[in-house]
Amino acid sequence: MLIVAELTANAVLHGNVPGRDFHLRLALLPAGPRPATVRVEVTDTRGERTPPRPNDPRPEVPAVDETGRGLLLVAALAARWDWHPRPDGPGKTVWAEYEIAAGRVVS
Repeated sequence: MLIVAELTANAVLHGNVPGRDFHLRLALLPAGPRPATVRVEVTDTRGERTPPRPNDPRPEVPAVDETGRGLLLVAALAARWDWHPRPDGPGKTVWAEYEIAAGRVVS
């Protein structure tokens, strides 16, 4: 849930273009060579194709600065994450994959 929340919040805050929406796609990839995986894809329509990057946590940043760390959380929780330009128009898709532990029930 945290990965979905962070990626969608980033699309709303940084990828928002008035009059255009973002798209969320969730998929459950069955176990195979890798464990069962939940894949999250969030596509925005902002024209700039700037690669998303996690901010470096710095101890000198005051604790009241509560923004800019979402991709650090995604990187820490996800087995894999990356981005690619949107093939059918302006924007980009940021995706992350979360592997489900064997025997864990997904509901």
